[in-house]
Amino acid sequence: MPDPDDVPTTEQVKALVVPIMEAAWVEHGYTAPNTEVYPWLWLWDSCFHVLIWQALDRHDRAATELRCVLETQDGAGFVPHMGYQVDPGAAKGFWGRAGASSITQPPMYGHAIAQLLRAGVDVDDDAIGRAERGLRFLVERRRRDSSGLIEVVHPWETGCDDSPRWDHYCPGAGFDLERWRQHKRELLETIERGAAGEPLANPAFGAAPVSFSALTAWNIREFASASGRHDLLPFASELADAVAARWSTERSTWVDAGPGASTSGSLQTADAFTALLVVDDPQQREAAIAALADVDAYAGRFGPRGVHPDEPMYDPASYWRGPVWPQIAYLLWLGVLGDPAARHVADRLRDRTIVGAVLSGFAEYWDGDTAVGRGAVPQSWTALALVLANTRTISPSSSG
Repeated sequence: MPDPDDVPTTEQVKALVVPIMEAAWVEHGYTAPNTEVYPWLWLWDSCFHVLIWQALDRHDRAATELRCVLETQDGAGFVPHMGYQVDPGAAKGFWGRAGASSITQPPMYGHAIAQLLRAGVDVDDDAIGRAERGLRFLVERRRRDSSGLIEVVHPWETGCDDSPRWDHYCPGAGFDLERWRQHKRELLETIERGAAGEPLANPAFGAAPVSFSALTAWNIREFASASGRHDLLPFASELADAVAARWSTERSTWVDAGPGASTSGSLQTADAFTALLVVDDPQQREAAIAALADVDAYAGRFGPRGVHPDEPMYDPASYWRGPVWPQIAYLLWLGVLGDPAARHVADRLRDRTIVGAVLSGFAEYWDGDTAVGRGAVPQSWTALALVLANTRTISPSSSG
């Protein structure tokens, strides 16, 4: 078994990351997550790529990819989660529009812009304005749930496609992969849209995940802190309070709102712990960080398990049902950094994730206890290992 404490140096990680990122660069101005499996632009993938290019001192590519993420925004402020700029007709029949998808993803462009600005990289006013409109779209037109959380119109919007948190919405008895895949296609037909085609609600889904609201609130705070545009900060505070109100002491997690709140919405999954980015309650934070540090809970040998192993559906080899996801690990690390007394937990989480990323071959996701890579290999967002490695000698500008 590989040694999880044998952490490669920053230079060793960089040497592995450079060819992955260079091979994935698309001349239009974005990084393909994997040129064979995922050749198009994905919103939150590209926002993480911005951080990686910045870590590589390729500020030109970082700024270009950020602009590429936002260039498909429509007049309502909606930012699509996929861009087909290099072949606008590629999925027109599937999405009902050319050049981009018709749903969104977590608005990680707030954090991406903040990190560029903190590094002294020029971000043009157009990109900043688009980001502000994208965040405003979510907080002004998507908070339809009585909980005060943001409602998502499709599980794909969360980025956590097959998370056990959506099992409530799978037709039939229990989760079945084929039934779920078919239902996800059907859910695209029940989305309610505005005049410009922007997705507003979905009566056939209607989940309001704590993770999506936490990430939106945090991205607003990140964006405002670096850009000086503070108009949206009250929304961030309201969302953070709404997330904190979803804590379950019995389940030791934050519970989603919506139809699945009393069933799968309370399952113990790591993505819900992105709430640590915005929740201040000391009891909630202490319990959540303890779970992330517990080897019998989320603390795998090679990064944070995506599902608590006590959950019956835990499977470290299955897509979103238990393995380590590098972008979630990065966000959890930032969330834990908010507690100076828990720095040792953050350091372990960071180092184990770096080792897992390298041993997996920079896989899309991997088994947290064996580091066996799964999904697309390599996946460019796993180069976040370099961003994490840099922090061993350079303190992050913001802990969220």
